Amino acid sequence: MNPYPLGANFTPGSAINQLEMWQAETFDPAGIDRELGWASGLGMNTMRVYLHDLLWEQDAPGFCERIDQYLGLAQRHGIRTFFVIFDDCWNPDFALGAQPAPKPYQHNSGWIQSPGKRVVNDPSQWPRLERYVKGLLERFKEDPRILGWDLYNEPGNGADAGSISNEGKQGKGSLPLLKEVFAWARSIKGLTQPLTVGVWNSGEGYAELNAFSIQHSDLISFHCYEGPQVLEAKITELQKYGKELICTEYMARGAGSTFAACLPVLRRHGVGALNWGLVCGKIQTQFPWGWNAEKGPQPPVWFHDVFKADGTLLYPEEKAVFEACRP
Repeated sequence: MNPYPLGANFTPGSAINQLEMWQAETFDPAGIDRELGWASGLGMNTMRVYLHDLLWEQDAPGFCERIDQYLGLAQRHGIRTFFVIFDDCWNPDFALGAQPAPKPYQHNSGWIQSPGKRVVNDPSQWPRLERYVKGLLERFKEDPRILGWDLYNEPGNGADAGSISNEGKQGKGSLPLLKEVFAWARSIKGLTQPLTVGVWNSGEGYAELNAFSIQHSDLISFHCYEGPQVLEAKITELQKYGKELICTEYMARGAGSTFAACLPVLRRHGVGALNWGLVCGKIQTQFPWGWNAEKGPQPPVWFHDVFKADGTLLYPEEKAVFEACRP
């Protein structure tokens, strides 16, 4: 993968979740263009962006038009995109239409799963998911603006992503759907972009899921919200599979995963680096996991994100780290 992928997970500040980002009524090309410009100015060349299955069911042609418009804006700024198709994280209940307002000071209060825990566990509903995956990949299979497809974010989560405990999570319960998703994607003739599903949980009950993801991914993606020693150990462990590596989520300042500590490690190993969050906005991921209004309007350190809503850096000293690590 060339040049070196450096970037972020991107949701525009005007959107609380995937539906608000992509629905016709709230799609915000001016905001997207502005915020991607800030990213490009910092040396970023890659964004990881989440989609949602309900948007395909509602209006597939319109959804594709908006994806194409987004890709055009990103291309203008020299940015390619990893699209995420499914996601087991956060809220299992959701609907098209107006989305909820952010809960004060709460991390990712409106983020939603796709297709949602109930559908993951109900194979009778998978035919519409198959139509979505195949239709989406067929439409964009030769688009050079797309760096790759992250088929399924954190399969097996199925709960509040900020929860350390595995209680209430899907675990290998998501494996049957994951297997189908890979099969649907591999059926597309002439697909030019690589496929991946990230390794994110090394806990009990995830070994089979992780092994399947690593074996069937064209490149190995992973998440690490821990400090540089743990990050380096994960890189070393995954390098043994002989595939290209990309860290599709990292950087949680309060947890010891900072740009200064971790980005040079990723760069030195040639591992692509996509931190969580670009601009402080409705998803409010500048607040730590578990933060709420009772704890006040400002944590000791901002958790995720790079830019304030006005385009200035949350921490100006981080600019030097990006300059030293940019492609």
